[in-house]
Amino acid sequence: MTTPEATSNGSANRVPAPLSASWRDSLAVYLQPRVLIVMLLGFSSGLPLALSGSTLQIWMRESGVDLGAIGLLALIGTPYTLKFLWAPLVDALHVPLFTQACGRRRGWLVFSQLLLIAAILVLALADPARSPGYAAFAALLVATTSSTQDIVVDAFRVESLPESEQAAGMASYVAAYRIGMLVSTAGALFIVSGFESAGLARGSAWMWGYVVMAALILIGTITALAATEPPQSKGAEAATHARNAAERVLHAALGAFSEFLNRKDAFAALAFVVLFKFTDAFSGTMTAPFVIDIGFSKVDYAAIVKGVGLAATLIGGFAGGFVARRYSLATSLWIGGVLQAIANLSFSWLALVGVNQWALALAITCENFTSAIGTVIFVAYLSALCRNPLHTATQYALLTALAAVGRTYLSSGAGYVAKAVGWPVFFVICVVVAIPSLILLGWLQRRGHFDEIGPVKV
Repeated sequence: MTTPEATSNGSANRVPAPLSASWRDSLAVYLQPRVLIVMLLGFSSGLPLALSGSTLQIWMRESGVDLGAIGLLALIGTPYTLKFLWAPLVDALHVPLFTQACGRRRGWLVFSQLLLIAAILVLALADPARSPGYAAFAALLVATTSSTQDIVVDAFRVESLPESEQAAGMASYVAAYRIGMLVSTAGALFIVSGFESAGLARGSAWMWGYVVMAALILIGTITALAATEPPQSKGAEAATHARNAAERVLHAALGAFSEFLNRKDAFAALAFVVLFKFTDAFSGTMTAPFVIDIGFSKVDYAAIVKGVGLAATLIGGFAGGFVARRYSLATSLWIGGVLQAIANLSFSWLALVGVNQWALALAITCENFTSAIGTVIFVAYLSALCRNPLHTATQYALLTALAAVGRTYLSSGAGYVAKAVGWPVFFVICVVVAIPSLILLGWLQRRGHFDEIGPVKV
């Protein structure tokens, strides 16, 4: 997955708008057709992520699948980590019929969304209790087609919006992405519970819930059909016509890697990129089964974990921006890193309290608020590392791929740890796994790493 926080390459150095700009002008940009199209595509990008993640975890836990096997579902996120490998193919190749009818970017948009709808329907037919392997394979198809859609949406957004609308487009995209995630988590659980209340068996209720989610992808498809092909897309196609996809990806990858590896303490910085959000990833992998396992209902999960959690995340994002503006980058990373680690103790406390909606709301608020602070500051750091305009896109894709290693691979054994030690101790371990990143942060700070990067403004 390209998460939305990790796509704002220029956010680290963006100049604030003049104070003389009127509120009417500032708000009017959000109503521009191009910005509205990007917003709707953001909803389409955010919707499928949870269908192969937390929502699927709840479905599997209700079906009696082992906690260890559920933890291994983190590996399904591999396509979001490796999508930079086939991104040049999306740039270089035409999709028969679709490209001729819709254009280079819009053709890929419609094609990837139709594939995504088909993959979600395949997952809807799964029975995790009888065939967890089939369910995992179908979820992998969803993740692969979803990450391909993300590649196209990112390119479409950058190419279709002028500089004056990029900030508004990114803000709209992020908000709609979050809403899409909310719909595929809280919304999907409410829909499944509604089908069960109407008399459907649990397996059938989950199937029809996923069918509804597949239908909602059509919002993005209709948006792509209503949009116009970005003029830059035609220019880029003409400029790179002489090069094939293999040449482009080889040139970009070699340039990006060599520039990183020639920097002082490059490997330590890359290790820090992998580990900084690991504490979040390790606990987040098991949040959904934890909430269900200690006795909360799907409705509790939907209303509190996703509803209250969304509000806490948005507020935390603004708080992270304030911290990043107020303090140096190194100090901000210390604040974000410590806060997001300590917040895991709220889940240890919740495991001891048991089923209490207010306690769940407090724990979720603490975790999501601090996680958002850490994410905003981390994105500022990643953006600061991408200074060469010749390799910005490739470097950023590679950095976000490294950042996803903790979420996708290092966290895959979280279910086995939780099963072995119990929930209260598990979340204490989630705090402990943050220590290596903080040690690296202190080492890089003493080595002058952040002085070399220079001042960063968010």
